[in-house]
Amino acid sequence: MTAAPAAADPDAIAPGGPAPVAGAEGAPGPAPEIVPISATGAAPGAAAGAIPARGPAAAPPVNSAKVESSPPVTTTSPDGWTMQVSAKDEMQAPIAPLTTAISTREYEVSGVFNGALDGGGDQTAKGIFEVGYQIGCGIDMSTANGVSMTGTAGINPSIGLIGLDFTSLPIEGLLPGIGANIGGGITVGLKPGIINTVAVTKKQYESNAPWVSINKLRIKIDGCVGESFIRSFAVLAKSNADGDAILSWYGVTKRV
Repeated sequence: MTAAPAAADPDAIAPGGPAPVAGAEGAPGPAPEIVPISATGAAPGAAAGAIPARGPAAAPPVNSAKVESSPPVTTTSPDGWTMQVSAKDEMQAPIAPLTTAISTREYEVSGVFNGALDGGGDQTAKGIFEVGYQIGCGIDMSTANGVSMTGTAGINPSIGLIGLDFTSLPIEGLLPGIGANIGGGITVGLKPGIINTVAVTKKQYESNAPWVSINKLRIKIDGCVGESFIRSFAVLAKSNADGDAILSWYGVTKRV
C-alpha cells in the first residue's frame, strides 16, 4: 500500500529561495522593493544634476575685526560751503607685538574715509584731509620711571664685654662684633591714562571729493599697561584766502 504524500508546509522555505512575506490574509506577499542609490546619492529617475537634500547650512563665522562706522557728520562753513566726512569698511584687529613686550599694543587697521564739499557752481575746494587713529591706554609707563629698586645697607662695628668682673678684666674679655642693617623695596612709576594720536596721513587736496583708503596698516604704541581702546578719526579742513573751515569725525570706540 502506497503512503499518501505529506501535505506541503506553507511556512517551509524552499532551498535557495527567499522567505515568503505574509500578506494581509496570511498568504505570501510580494518581497519589499529595494531602490538602488546611484554613486551621486540620487535615486534612479531623479533629475540629472540634482543635489541630495542636506541639513541647514552652517552660519558664516563672525568677523570680530569688523567695526561699525559712525554716521557721517555735516556742517556749513561761514563762506557757504557744505562739508561732510564719512567712513566705511572699517576693520581693527589687535595682533601680537613684534617686540613681544606686554607693555606694547599693536593693531592692524583698514578703512575707507571720504570727504565731500559743495560750494555751488563749478568751484573747487582745497585744503587738508587728515586720517588717523587714537589709542587710549589705561595706565601709561612711557613717561614714568618704570620699575626701579630702592634700598639701604650699612655695617656697624662694636665691642662687647664677656663676664661681669670689671675689677680685673683680661684682654680676652673683649669680643669685637659687627652689626648690619639692610632694607629695600621696589617702586613702579605709573601715570594715569594717556591718549596717543597716530596720524596716518595728511592729504593735501584740491578737489570736492577727497578720500583716503587704508588697507591692513599696522600701528603700535609702547608703555601701555592694562586695557586699551582704539578709534579712527578724520579731519577735513577747507582753506581759502579768508580763513579755514574744519570738520572732525570720530569712529566707534573699540575695547581691545
